[in-house]
Amino acid sequence: MRERRASQGVRRAREFEAFMAGAAGRLLHTATLLTAEPRGANPRARRLLTLALAHTYASWDRLHGEDPYDSARRELVARFQHAAWHQYGRFGRQRPSPDHVLARLRPQERLILVLRLYEGVAEEQAAALLGLPTDRVRAICARAMATLLHPPLGPAPTRVEAAPS
Repeated sequence: MRERRASQGVRRAREFEAFMAGAAGRLLHTATLLTAEPRGANPRARRLLTLALAHTYASWDRLHGEDPYDSARRELVARFQHAAWHQYGRFGRQRPSPDHVLARLRPQERLILVLRLYEGVAEEQAAALLGLPTDRVRAICARAMATLLHPPLGPAPTRVEAAPS
């Protein structure tokens, strides 16, 4: 009995290591996009990913044929939503790196844009994952794209008075 549990534990660890080898890089990039941190300095993204992967490992035996990547991504999204909600109010504006192109977006806009464009999640799946109507996901994604493609102009130039001649 004890030997069987030990061999199951070894098998489980090997399967999870194989999953990590293939998915960890992409999931870290997803987390970094969500937090809008620079690639080299992304402590919030690394923490989100660590917690999501720990949950995935803990529930590994209960996946029963479910895609572990989807499970890890779902957990990553839930943890990002939770952090955004509790740290800055209901999807309030986080303070990401001002140099990041996604920094102009609110957390919910970043989340939907990353899911739809980087992760390739369909509108219906994103809506179900986030608990939003499909039309709302479509509108938020369109607004986020418009913000990125047509950034607001800087402040208007100050008026310079001509010197009297």
